[in-house]
Amino acid sequence: MASNLKQAEKAKKSWKPDSWRGLPIQQQPEYAAEDKAQLDVVLQRLAGFPALVTPSEIRQLQGQLGEVAAGRAFLLQGGDCAESFAEFSEDNLRSYFQVMLQMTVALMYGTGQPVVKVGRVAGQFAKPRSAGVEIKDGKELPAYRGDIVNSMDFSEESRRNQPENLMKAYGQASATLNFLRSLAKGGEASLRNISQWNRAFISESKQGRRFADVVSRIDECVSFIRACGLDLDDVEQLKEASFFISHEGLLLGYEQALTRWDAKAEKHYACSAHMLWIGDRTRKLDEAHVEFFRGIGNPIACKVGPSMKPDELLRLMDVLNPENIPGHLTLISRMGADKVQELLPPLVRAVKKEGRNIIWSCDPMHGNTIKSPNGYKTRPFNDILAEVRGFFAVHKAEGTYAGGVHFEMTGQDVTECIGGAQAISEVDLKHRYHTHCDPRLNASQSLELAFLISEELKGK
Repeated sequence: MASNLKQAEKAKKSWKPDSWRGLPIQQQPEYAAEDKAQLDVVLQRLAGFPALVTPSEIRQLQGQLGEVAAGRAFLLQGGDCAESFAEFSEDNLRSYFQVMLQMTVALMYGTGQPVVKVGRVAGQFAKPRSAGVEIKDGKELPAYRGDIVNSMDFSEESRRNQPENLMKAYGQASATLNFLRSLAKGGEASLRNISQWNRAFISESKQGRRFADVVSRIDECVSFIRACGLDLDDVEQLKEASFFISHEGLLLGYEQALTRWDAKAEKHYACSAHMLWIGDRTRKLDEAHVEFFRGIGNPIACKVGPSMKPDELLRLMDVLNPENIPGHLTLISRMGADKVQELLPPLVRAVKKEGRNIIWSCDPMHGNTIKSPNGYKTRPFNDILAEVRGFFAVHKAEGTYAGGVHFEMTGQDVTECIGGAQAISEVDLKHRYHTHCDPRLNASQSLELAFLISEELKGK
């Protein structure tokens, strides 16, 4: 590993934010010839705009993730499959933030540890696609790649890749981040409020009553704090929350434009988000995404799917985290409920044997997508839960730390994933199927899952 580190240090000195250009690259939109000049103008404008996040904030997250890597904290990462311009509203953001906080309290109860909250938000606009085109009724058009690129409507004009959408995405990300910061620091995250929301969950939902004992214990803790003479609103840790943003770093032109040099740390940071991840389709060692990610100082993650082999994973870690910094690299397992206990153990063993300081997190969404008889993509709640339980079982058997979970979810009352205590059926999918890409857990399903994981972590 020492020789690998020396090679990595040498390679890092030659790295630049545009080092990825000229390498093979996957999942990028193709712009019409007449739009390419405008794309360059947009990227130059973005390069001169204020960064969305600061290096000091990024380092704060790095420190918290270091605690996760050491087994002293837990990572909750969640949010939209793909943010959209149409669903952008204060109400949607507020409900999303509230659900994330409620999930946090449930997980804190289960782990007995701090929970690091990282949203899939304020930048999660671009989506990789399994095919570059979409065919309907014999008509072929470019695939929808997220609102940052083109539009969902199936028409030639909507599917034309628009450079100006990059500017729209930046503007919405900036407004989203500003509003979430105001909620996190302005009293919305007070333990008093979260306790009240949990009581509403208990009284208004069938599954909520199942977890009445957990919520009553949380309320008892709040009462005890007050009895000790502490005002919840006078203690910073009880009235505010640290909240960070992340997205898949798919469009490297956008990421490069928002990359900044920090003289204090002598590092480049991708300042479009606190944390970025590489998808399962873009993690090849000799291609552009790995090249860009190896040079930035942000905490980064990589999706680990069924095709990943132990040797390949070790080589990837050599490139992405050569200094073996705790919390710098998160491996997000996405195997599928029926494969996780078969395919994950060899990877966990290889990482453990090499003494790598990484975080293992579970994405139980992407490996469990099915198509219903009426044509909707959906995800069965029981399969999502089964993969999470399989993930925890593997780490328990291997003596390693299951450090986090990664969900596609929303604070809205959508009907996109079937099952759960709400008993959403395939027939119900048509009622409130709003996603711009993949199916999401709704607010009730998200909180139900958090409580079930809490029970799992408590060993019930």
